[in-house]
Amino acid sequence: MFTTRPELVGTFGMVASTHWLASSAAMAVLEDGGNAFDAAVTAGFVLQVVEPHLNGPGGEVPIIFAAAGSAPRVLCGQGVAPAGASIDHYTSLGLELVPGSGLLAATVPGAWDGWLTLLRDHGTKSLREVLDRAIGYARDGFPLLARAVDTIELVSDLFRDHWRTSAAQWMPGGSLPVRGGRFRNPKLADTWEWLLAAAEAAGADREAQIEAARRAWSQGFVAAQIDEFCRGAFRDDSGRDHAGVLTGADMASWEASYEDAVLTDFGSWTLVKAGAWTQGPVLAQQLRLLEGYDLSYVDGVPTAETVHLAVEAAKLAFADREAWYGDSPDVPLETLLSRSYASERRALISDSASFELRPGSPDGREPLLPKHIVGGPSVLVSDPTGAIGEPTVARSGVTRGDTVHVDVVDRWGNMVSATPSGGWLQSSPTIPSLGFCLGSRAQMFWLDKGLPNSLAPGKRPRITLSPSMALRDGVPALAFGTPGGDQQDQWQLGFWLAHQAGLNLQEAIDSPMWHSNAFPSSFYPRAWTPGELVIESRVGADTLEALRRKGHQVVDAGEWTLGRMSAVARDSSDGLLRAGANPRGAQGYAVGR
Repeated sequence: MFTTRPELVGTFGMVASTHWLASSAAMAVLEDGGNAFDAAVTAGFVLQVVEPHLNGPGGEVPIIFAAAGSAPRVLCGQGVAPAGASIDHYTSLGLELVPGSGLLAATVPGAWDGWLTLLRDHGTKSLREVLDRAIGYARDGFPLLARAVDTIELVSDLFRDHWRTSAAQWMPGGSLPVRGGRFRNPKLADTWEWLLAAAEAAGADREAQIEAARRAWSQGFVAAQIDEFCRGAFRDDSGRDHAGVLTGADMASWEASYEDAVLTDFGSWTLVKAGAWTQGPVLAQQLRLLEGYDLSYVDGVPTAETVHLAVEAAKLAFADREAWYGDSPDVPLETLLSRSYASERRALISDSASFELRPGSPDGREPLLPKHIVGGPSVLVSDPTGAIGEPTVARSGVTRGDTVHVDVVDRWGNMVSATPSGGWLQSSPTIPSLGFCLGSRAQMFWLDKGLPNSLAPGKRPRITLSPSMALRDGVPALAFGTPGGDQQDQWQLGFWLAHQAGLNLQEAIDSPMWHSNAFPSSFYPRAWTPGELVIESRVGADTLEALRRKGHQVVDAGEWTLGRMSAVARDSSDGLLRAGANPRGAQGYAVGR
């Protein structure tokens, strides 16, 4: 089949990410003797600079990693809801949903502590060595993506009228920055230099420096500035001004944490995902539902039957996500991922597209859904000033949500998959003393009481961020992922099916992608369109027509529009390393040798 690029193959190291500068920076660290963890952290910080409309320092990062010879683990860099974030407080403000933007949507920023924890425990480089490239791009400038400028233009009135600190940073002189032009964020560089100074004042020991930098963030200048800024009221997409509830005490009381990964077996392969505080297990649920079907690809293109079955499996798995997933001890995850439960649910898949939201009853428990989605889709009008809770603005109904991603594997067999997000420039007003804004992940909570994903202080929202890893015969063999909000584990499903059908990494990434919008969005205002199937036209006119005959409301997304997959792999039998990256948007790149 035709591929846009070769699958990279080598023996030294591989990096694949959503931006060429992040991939190159990470590879430079590998060349300098660093390991996969050093490289991933380097890429993570560069991505905060060069894709500011998709992630930032005030955001979060879930990470799946495997140290050479060790079992995979999950590192949670997703912060929790602040102590003041109660359902009663939000409903007392007249809110039915947590706003998708502004200060009320902020959780504790988790990316800094997540990346530094990974570096401390598994890296080899100093904090300065992994931050230097990001500081250089922030201080000296980087080419600002056209899509970033498009996002700034979309919210320019909001910036001018309500978020003037954002206008000062992203519209210098009152004008839009030049698409592809050199852009600088010196205040962010200053913030990082201040943190480095605090780190290096702790002495020459690498770990002591990292610990000092963690404290300086959560208990020092950064936390103090965030606390002060959150006492102000700013416009959000409810159409009103609200102050935040995040405080310095919230920052000081939280830190990144490790936990066991969720492992699901599929013959010689084992899928590795984070727990039900992410949407990650829906990929395993979809694959469980699809066991036993003939899922065919012809010259790298899925058949109509393959797409139909995958979409119907997604509807069932994501319906369970709505009813059962959350940062709760009561999630019946073992049952949801069992073959017996999948067999029950598989009986609901027919030859026709379903238009129903049908969560199951694992262990005989009756599902509960938020009142906002009971009875079908509803419409909430967002603020006409243009505040945006999603990282990427919808274009013709095709794409909802986006972020960034990085995968790394080194010659020793260390492997990392990370999906940083949050703190997008359009999510919240810029904190002028820091050069970045807060995230808006709390919008994923529900304001109904008694649900697995109900808002509560100290709780993680059920996020869409969903890095992936896979073992082959028990050995880490594949790290992959994509930005894309609710679509992440649908596009990853397409990649997995294509790879299992015999396509190499690049071929599987290049293969036509699709997703369903037939379940509630995780982003404000939680919209959905029953029956809607968005698919790349490269599947062919006959396949599109066959899917329409099955009842799908087909949206032709064009030839190359869906997914931003990255992947790296390692063959334990010969030590060969592989990588591939998404050509869509002419931005993601894999590098290696």
